Amino acid sequence: MSQLPGKDDSDAAAPDSLAGKQAEEKTQRSLFGEILDWMLAPLLLLWPMSIAITYLVAKSIANQPFDRALEDNVLVLSQQVKEIDGKVVTQMSNPARDILRADDLDNIYYQIKVSKDQLIDGDRDLPMPMDEERPVIGSVQFRNAVLRGIDIRIAYSYIDLNKRGKPGSGKDQRQDPHLALVQVAETLEKRALLANEIIKGVILPQFIILPIALALVWFALSRGLSPLAELQQRIRARRPDDLSPIDSRHVPEEITPLVKSLNEMLERLAQTIAIQKRFIADAAHQMKTPLAGLRMQSELALRQTDQQEIHQSLTQLATSSEAATRLVNQLLTLARAENLAPANQPREQIDLNILARNVVQDWIQASFAKKIDLGFEQDKNAVLIFGSPLMLREMLSNLIDNALRYTPQGHSVTVRVRTDHEQALAVLEVEDNGRGIPVEERGHVFERFYRILGSNVQGSGLGLAIVREIASQHEARIEILDNPQPQDPLYPGCVFRISFQLNPYDELAMEGLS
Repeated sequence: MSQLPGKDDSDAAAPDSLAGKQAEEKTQRSLFGEILDWMLAPLLLLWPMSIAITYLVAKSIANQPFDRALEDNVLVLSQQVKEIDGKVVTQMSNPARDILRADDLDNIYYQIKVSKDQLIDGDRDLPMPMDEERPVIGSVQFRNAVLRGIDIRIAYSYIDLNKRGKPGSGKDQRQDPHLALVQVAETLEKRALLANEIIKGVILPQFIILPIALALVWFALSRGLSPLAELQQRIRARRPDDLSPIDSRHVPEEITPLVKSLNEMLERLAQTIAIQKRFIADAAHQMKTPLAGLRMQSELALRQTDQQEIHQSLTQLATSSEAATRLVNQLLTLARAENLAPANQPREQIDLNILARNVVQDWIQASFAKKIDLGFEQDKNAVLIFGSPLMLREMLSNLIDNALRYTPQGHSVTVRVRTDHEQALAVLEVEDNGRGIPVEERGHVFERFYRILGSNVQGSGLGLAIVREIASQHEARIEILDNPQPQDPLYPGCVFRISFQLNPYDELAMEGLS
């Protein structure tokens, strides 16, 4: 029974992992497919629109010649309408009527009316145009209508019979026109046939062109993305330890930013690997001496029989192990400071007064043991900066440790925090009264394992390197200056000054108070 929960958990976890894989597969997209979709989708959408537009244009083109033929028929028929002795008649013979109606495909209809109810000639069922208050006389108009359930196209015109009388009859002097309506209509079979022929002539080639266009798009897209495949092959052909920049001269302009980003990443990776290699080499080199000393002292203690000599050897072992422990800790701190990018450091607002006071308190006992006066001077207002509290404490601890090591007994070390309002800087200073640092040596003391000759002070040579690295991570400027008020001419001392950018909100608040 105890195995069932575990089985259920594994069964429940399996769908979760499967769902995670499926989600990951869904988020991965093909660049080829993405571009192809964006190219083909408009093409496939425009194709039916093109067919519809072609159909409308074809109908318009097909209507034009047939409308002109209807217009000619209306004009010819209008010439045959006369008013003789007050009676409207047509002078069209039967053969002319047969010719007017003769058509292989379309049915032709005509009508001549004087009023809505007075048919002079033609088809009575032909619909009348819509009532017009002022019909246009003499011009041919067109409209679509339905006759016995069949769609027809009608051309019609109004004529003034007063102007068709005999010359000299005086009927042309009447004020009100005497109108007659002449209409000629036909069915739409020939128009539809011509429109279909036009559409076939345009659409059928498109069915041939479209697959060719798709094939050309596919080929062009494959050809255009081939530099990516070539770049991939060049990167895969590299040795695992080859971190040299990728040559961007043979890639398209659009891929150049990607190659530059890759080169920047390779450069950062090369720097990280170089730092790690240097750390390993430095650690191995520096640990040889204390480990060899520990081994020698332990072998010497094993050969001795006098308790006092054994105690002395053990004391030296403890001192050497303490020095080795400090060296390892400083190496780890330096490696952590060098490998931690500024963007990955936990930054927060810090009051430099409080941080420095707490660090000084941690070193009070050590200063008492060395009989050195360790003092602290703080700014009257809060000095706010952004930074990593852990790394800043480590930096200040190394500065105080360095000052205590090089300051003789009876002298003083002062930690000072102040604000430079003119340059909007928070200034942290560690002032000692030791032997000082010659000007020509000040550019080298921040190097790893660099020791000033003749100092005769125990140390690993890493403390100031850690200080420089942490200051650089916080975009701070570090300087070494002479002590303006040394306690002893033989010990001129020096001042380590680190300048940080003030919190801009804090600076604005202080300006408002002032």
